[in-house]
Amino acid sequence: MAATVVLTARYTVKAGNVEAVLAALRRMAPLVRENEPGCITYHVNRANDDPNVLLLYEEYADQAALDAHASSPHFKEIILGTIVPLLERRERELFTPALR
Repeated sequence: MAATVVLTARYTVKAGNVEAVLAALRRMAPLVRENEPGCITYHVNRANDDPNVLLLYEEYADQAALDAHASSPHFKEIILGTIVPLLERRERELFTPALR
């Protein structure tokens, strides 16, 4: 069985744009749930000490499910087309669960 893949994406949003980014993520989340059966978890979190920092925590059934996410029309439109231009920085890391 293929290992699940965890992705964290840390967004540092340009000043004055966090509400627009959150609105775009509110559009994105249901599209992921409805169209990506390989996505196990898709959570958006906001930093307690900096309201312009968001952390997305995503878990996928396998690498193919993550690849499908990244190539989906909603990812290209909302994440790449809408959100990325509003960011100062986007940092991504991949993990394999070590303990359950």
